Amino acid sequence: MNGGAAELLLGGVVLLGASVQWLTGMGFALVAVPALVMLLGPAPGVALANCAAGAICAVGLTGGGWRRVRLSAMVPLVAASACTVPAGTWVAAHLPEPVLLAVMGGLVTVAVLLVMGGPRVPALSGVKGALTAGAAGGFMNSSAGVGGPPVSLYAVNAGWTVREFVPNAQFYGIVVNAFSIAANGVPRLDAGVWGFAVAGMVVGAAIGKALAERVPEKGARLLVLLLALGGGLTTLVKGVWAL
Repeated sequence: MNGGAAELLLGGVVLLGASVQWLTGMGFALVAVPALVMLLGPAPGVALANCAAGAICAVGLTGGGWRRVRLSAMVPLVAASACTVPAGTWVAAHLPEPVLLAVMGGLVTVAVLLVMGGPRVPALSGVKGALTAGAAGGFMNSSAGVGGPPVSLYAVNAGWTVREFVPNAQFYGIVVNAFSIAANGVPRLDAGVWGFAVAGMVVGAAIGKALAERVPEKGARLLVLLLALGGGLTTLVKGVWAL
């Protein structure tokens, strides 16, 4: 990626993703990944999303959030994700870029539609459900940078409240992104790109915290999902058009 305008745009994308993550407890990857992939390319875009999402989740658990993590539920989720992260990395490395863009866009689009529908799926209940969700999340996170939706669906089927979901989703985000970074590596980006990305995370966190007290949760969540749906469809169309 060349040029100050492109770096500024990348910083804006990260800022938007960080804002919605702090505002709703979810959404950084769904909102940011399609744009990061189109700005940087599939591999570095996903890798940067892994780094940023992991960092945001880690900061989000400070101040007592760790104490609300359900380790008994998290163990099968993160164990299953550890098994499928390498498969996601392998698939992403061996697909032609247009096909990979189409797959990423399709995954984001389907994931958003499923989360919006919030379906009750018996297969996502209990330990088997945690293993299924964790495995799907690990594969999607390392291949497309969006590992959260399967965990969201698991939480819906487990009957978790938002207060229960957020710290556990953040814990899962830390672990699955650590696995993904280990598999994909840290993206080789210019110092200026890293600077804009970090600045975007910091400013986005401040904006998200400020808006959280003023914006109704349901409205904010719907906005996040609509932004993510638009990004997913755009990436899907770009990939299909380039085939």
